[in-house]
Amino acid sequence: MSQPFDRSAEDLGNSIHLEHVNVQVPDQRPATLFYIAGLGLTRDPYLMVSDSNMWVNVGRSQFHLPSGKAQVLRGHTALVIPDRKALLGRLTSVAPKLDGTAFAFREHNDYVEATCPWGNRLRIYEPDAARFGPIALGIPHVEFEVPPGTAKGIAAFYPQVMGIPASVANGDGTVARVKVGKEQYLQFRETDRAHPDFDGHHVQIYIADFSGPYRRLLERGLITREDNQYQYRFCDIVDPADGRRLFTVEHEVRSATHPMYMRPLVNRNPAQTNRTYAHGHEQTAWAMEVEPY
Repeated sequence: MSQPFDRSAEDLGNSIHLEHVNVQVPDQRPATLFYIAGLGLTRDPYLMVSDSNMWVNVGRSQFHLPSGKAQVLRGHTALVIPDRKALLGRLTSVAPKLDGTAFAFREHNDYVEATCPWGNRLRIYEPDAARFGPIALGIPHVEFEVPPGTAKGIAAFYPQVMGIPASVANGDGTVARVKVGKEQYLQFRETDRAHPDFDGHHVQIYIADFSGPYRRLLERGLITREDNQYQYRFCDIVDPADGRRLFTVEHEVRSATHPMYMRPLVNRNPAQTNRTYAHGHEQTAWAMEVEPY
């Protein structure tokens, strides 16, 4: 029988979902203006609904924004959000209220770059099946800027320690690309630009083999926190060949048996207002319909 399909294209490896990016914010009000009113995302209606933390739904992923000293991810988070024109209108509308902060946005050929009130950078793309698969609303990748000469070692760390597929991309070997979910990646791009020390922000992934990476991290002294039965954390990415530290960012690692694994998330349609309300159009789908995809 002939084989018309590339079955390896659907391999995920050990990591099955990139669930959230966590950065602290000093003030929930400008965070609401930027993430909810400006970007058009949705505050989770079920969890973290007080004024000390906010969970923001982006398709099947989230931002977590606990109150505290501002944290800035050293790189950028990519988002897929439909309707570029509407996005630009929303960002323009919140600009006066965010005057005096680091907030900014500008258009590029294939994305809109937006900066949160404390300096976190986002690259916002429209849905593109060839580039992002079926994602119509979500987080396709988080990219970190790392020191020169580290991409190769980072691309070795994830398969050998975490069981997660990774490769060195970009032709010149300066980008490590790590597959952490369906059409989701952590990217590590070498740069000689100076960056501040790690400030505590984190990303969270779900993995299928929960204990294997734990044992390998523990053997190397890399486990930094034992949260509970379903979750642990580590920060340092090291070269598996010699143990040299390559980059630091906290990884919140959850098992697929975690009670919140693939919890349904509400995603509102930001085009709905009290003046333009239409029944049945309250929510936005995180995935494309069958035909466009």
